[in-house]
Amino acid sequence: MRAIANAPDRYTPQGEACPKDRPSIRNGSTLSKDETVWLEERRKVTVDAMMQLLGRLDFGSFNGSSYIEKNAANASGLPNIGLAVSGGGYRALMNGGGILQAFDSRTVNSSLPGHLGGVLQSATYLTGLSGGSWLVGSMYLNNFTDVTSLRDSANVWLFQDSIFVGPTQSEDFAVRTSQYFSQIQDAVTGKASAGYNSSITDYWGRALAYQLINSTEGGVGYTWSSIALSKDFQHGGMPMPIIVADGRAPGQILIPDNTTVFEFNPWEFGSFNPPLEAFVPLEFLATNFSAGVLPTDYGCVRGFDNAGFVMGTSSSLFNQAFLMINNTEAPQALKDSVNQILISIGVANQDVAVYEPNPFYLYANQSVYSSSDVLTLVDGGEDLQNLPLEPLLQPQRKVDVILALDSSADTSTRWPNGTAMVATYQRSRSSLGHSSGIAFPSVPDQNTFINLGLNNHPTFFGCNSSNFSGSAPLVVYIPNAPYSYQSNVSTFDLQYNTTERDAIIENGYDVATLGNATVDPDWPTCLGCALLSRSLDRTDTAVPEKCVMCFQRYCWNGTTNSTRAGNYYPAYKLSQM
Repeated sequence: MRAIANAPDRYTPQGEACPKDRPSIRNGSTLSKDETVWLEERRKVTVDAMMQLLGRLDFGSFNGSSYIEKNAANASGLPNIGLAVSGGGYRALMNGGGILQAFDSRTVNSSLPGHLGGVLQSATYLTGLSGGSWLVGSMYLNNFTDVTSLRDSANVWLFQDSIFVGPTQSEDFAVRTSQYFSQIQDAVTGKASAGYNSSITDYWGRALAYQLINSTEGGVGYTWSSIALSKDFQHGGMPMPIIVADGRAPGQILIPDNTTVFEFNPWEFGSFNPPLEAFVPLEFLATNFSAGVLPTDYGCVRGFDNAGFVMGTSSSLFNQAFLMINNTEAPQALKDSVNQILISIGVANQDVAVYEPNPFYLYANQSVYSSSDVLTLVDGGEDLQNLPLEPLLQPQRKVDVILALDSSADTSTRWPNGTAMVATYQRSRSSLGHSSGIAFPSVPDQNTFINLGLNNHPTFFGCNSSNFSGSAPLVVYIPNAPYSYQSNVSTFDLQYNTTERDAIIENGYDVATLGNATVDPDWPTCLGCALLSRSLDRTDTAVPEKCVMCFQRYCWNGTTNSTRAGNYYPAYKLSQM
């Protein structure tokens, strides 16, 4: 079973009778029962994947497959892997897609020497924000489809059709541009007519879904919570997907460093951050909770967690695309609706996604997010944490190695410079980080990232766990770089021909594999060492000599060079024919 169109009335949320166990707001100091039960299933599945992956890597006298088999019954001893896909618009989707394609054992030739198929199957969590959320969402909402199939589909990832044109070239769901805009207008108007506050994010999310979900009208009735209904997911057959957005407190214009980070997982929406520290069952997101409970005379509401709206919320920075709608072929009625919303919300709120009623209303008086009956969320990268690392740093989840796939456009030439890593490190050192129990390895400043080339190849941060008082993971930082293609396209480019799309995806594959290990023949083994590192510590296993060599090569050793970096123009890493 795939994610499904299980909303009661397409895009319009609807009230209905509540289940026997009436939903309520859960304290977020622990994992949910659903996630706890699911983790037991997922950890069983990852054992075989890790045995296959590590078994074909050359660790010298150390046998990676035998090590996993020996510890298979000890879930706490096994590696606990998380993957984080950064924001960055279509660049992040395509580059991140190429990396996940390399990590996916379903990809043709991904299990050959020099390749890394099986990393995805070994992971417990997969997080995304903004453009990264489009990649994660597109995979899961299409039955955890592999990247190659999405790329080659005749119905999705047709980026030659911009959101201002619609899927005119879709094989099964092609519509005229005027009809496309009319469908979007009808969906959003239906939601508004039912009494739910609409925003530009509704339009953006609807348009985005046409490009990402392989279903008529962009899966207009698909919900994010329906992922949890998939039997394959319930049995642990895939990592747990998490989408990240930032909270914008009432009256805020700029997002502060200590903003509350919210997550959408298959069962819940909420935040681990104190003082809010609360979650609502995602299926009943628009239900009228008050002080954490649902009054007995109120029914439940379903359908608010529309999948496109969730992905649009995480990427609300792109709402500005709809500011250009007056220059498109959109019907005048749609232009009027969008312009009316723009007038009513004002310039300061054009990037906001509106969640009303606020499920956390009066839940925790000390939280700014409980004082208003409206909750507003914005793009997950607006706090500079453009890598969705925070869900993977929650101590309850015990993630011990994170692969951070960074497609950010930090430099003037649109390449990463470690800003997302720095932002998360600084947040971990703040009072919020301490109160949340978040631990993150030390990272240098952005100038050092560039001057020492840490933004130009994979780098391991936090190699020596004895240097941390908390349970900081080892972070494998994998930045976008030009291997086979100049993939530093603009974040706000909304249209790509298939040749460019495929070249960026292929470059992402090279980013993950270092050109199928042509840049460094030891890279697959070294990544395997990173995956094993914390596990070897916990099981008191001697580090293989090959891994010692790898850590010397790839671990940041604390050296800094904060001299102001000049313009950054990286050279191709692979020879160009």
